Amino acid sequence: MEAVLHEASREPYQQSITAGYVDNERLPSLNTNEKDTLHYSNMNTGMVGFSLLPRADSVDIAFEDVTYTASMGFRKGTKRILHEVSGYLPQGQLIAIMGPSGAGKSTLLNVLSGYSIKGVGGNVYVNGFPRDLKAFRKLSCYITQDDRLQPLLTVEENMNVAADLKLGMEVSRAKKEAIIAEVLQTLGLEKSAKTRTAQLSGGQRKRLSIALELINNPTVLFLDEPTTGLDSSSCTQCVKLLKELAQKGRTVVCTIHQPSATMFAIFDQVYALAAGRCLYQGLTSKLIPFLETVGLPCPMFHNPADYIIELACGEYGDDKIDIMVAATENGKALTWFENADALTKHKQIQQGTVPPKIDNSNLEATSALTQLKILLKRDFIKAKRDTTLTYLRIGVNFAVALMLGTLYWKAGADGSKVIDNYNLLFSILMHHMMTTMMLTILTYPTEMSILIKEHFNRWYSLKMYYFCITIIDIPISVFCCLVFTVVVYISTAQPLEMNRLAMFGLISLLVIFVAQSFGLMIGAICNVVNGTFLGPTLAVPMMMFAGFGVTLRDLPVYLYWGSYVSYLRYGLEGYVGAIYGLDRETMFCPEDKYCHYKYPEQFLEEIAMRGDQFWNDIIALVIILFFLRILSYVLLKWKLTSLR
Repeated sequence: MEAVLHEASREPYQQSITAGYVDNERLPSLNTNEKDTLHYSNMNTGMVGFSLLPRADSVDIAFEDVTYTASMGFRKGTKRILHEVSGYLPQGQLIAIMGPSGAGKSTLLNVLSGYSIKGVGGNVYVNGFPRDLKAFRKLSCYITQDDRLQPLLTVEENMNVAADLKLGMEVSRAKKEAIIAEVLQTLGLEKSAKTRTAQLSGGQRKRLSIALELINNPTVLFLDEPTTGLDSSSCTQCVKLLKELAQKGRTVVCTIHQPSATMFAIFDQVYALAAGRCLYQGLTSKLIPFLETVGLPCPMFHNPADYIIELACGEYGDDKIDIMVAATENGKALTWFENADALTKHKQIQQGTVPPKIDNSNLEATSALTQLKILLKRDFIKAKRDTTLTYLRIGVNFAVALMLGTLYWKAGADGSKVIDNYNLLFSILMHHMMTTMMLTILTYPTEMSILIKEHFNRWYSLKMYYFCITIIDIPISVFCCLVFTVVVYISTAQPLEMNRLAMFGLISLLVIFVAQSFGLMIGAICNVVNGTFLGPTLAVPMMMFAGFGVTLRDLPVYLYWGSYVSYLRYGLEGYVGAIYGLDRETMFCPEDKYCHYKYPEQFLEEIAMRGDQFWNDIIALVIILFFLRILSYVLLKWKLTSLR
């Protein structure tokens, strides 16, 4: 099929292709400030959505013979979901992709938005030219079905973050605030500006998701089931809002499951799917005439949207589906568009050509340093308000330290309680490992869903995001470690020497960082259920090879390698070196008790550990820390790529 576009719509793409396609040679005589004034001047054309937002030229999208093949897993082969569908999505239209569950609605939306890139066949065109995916992502946005928002930030704070990341620092603060105010007013969120996202209603959350992406005035909006979870009134309001956005020059494409008759009438166009094939594409008002043409008239007083879904489900026979697919030529026919004859006459695709040369250096609007600064500011606000990751974490560390201090009261100075003190050291290791690792495993999947959306919509690079989450947790981890160390160290009467206390605290801090990296590695690739199972399961070998239950010299030769990869082994050995190393003097022994290990050297020999390995343990923990951090980043990047 030759995809369709208006002859006049090709010119903007050839000269200036919005957002990522902007050609500055068009404005050679303007300096930066003058260009800024031009882009943000109050324009009253139909091409601009908001008066203060940058100008965005219109975009027509065409696709032909698009296929999508999904992998079913190991030894299960593949499954074809889209079967050579074609279509045309003109600018200025609100377009609904309809169909029953499993018809391929979200799959088609993912392909058109560029979210899915593996297993995709066929061609997608933008204003008649083969789509440059990287450039296309600069002028489009994808709003997911579930509202992936930062719950601890207010509406205004979320908008400020989006404005700083998507508009860049060259736009003044005053203009950003004006843009934010205008977008919030347009979407009816101005009264909720100071409300935290977690306290918003479902409709407000959906509107906020749209508002965040409207900050940089994208030309194309893709929305996956925007009415999911909303009541009928909120659904209608949401669709009317999308209609207004489309009427101002944007191409708005959304999937919809089964709209009411009122909601269905709001859409300009509908693209109906059944089992990965196109049943109908064209104006919503022409759906009923189309059904009459193919001999499947819609019953009187029946919602056309319900009827075509029933046809797509095969309730009237699979042969009816074949009839409709044949009538639409699987999306190639343009009969049911407005001015169909003119569209057919002007069918043109710039075959074998590419758009003018485009700067594809960066997808993000801001520099890496700016991204890091903004993300750190956002995460700092979140950390201040997070009762779980901050306040509960501090409280748990203090409470556990107090409990262990009471249970092992002055065990560190008593020669008759050396074994008890040794048990204490291992208990401390378990606390640092489990609380930090499990907290990360349980909370990170939620953050992961937000990352997927924001990263795909070009808010920031993955490197800066990862750098930010690494940095932001350091102060909290250090403070929790300091509280725990001071309380448990003093209450259990460990040697009151600053160098030993510093060694003890340093080992604790490194174990916390390693356990956190271990949890991040698991949380990046697993959901909460799988991560909750996998985390403790993988921690068991770490404990086995730590040298606590079985001394290192008693490990079988074929298992000794495990002691080199267990970070708990280095943590325990570091603790022992800090408490009993450095040629510690003979320990105090009560007169009425037998002190078998009052000589520290004898105890070290018994547990097969040396007291002079502290710095080797530090080096080993640092190496493991860097390895796990790098591996976590690689797995995170792989996860983002694999989802597409």
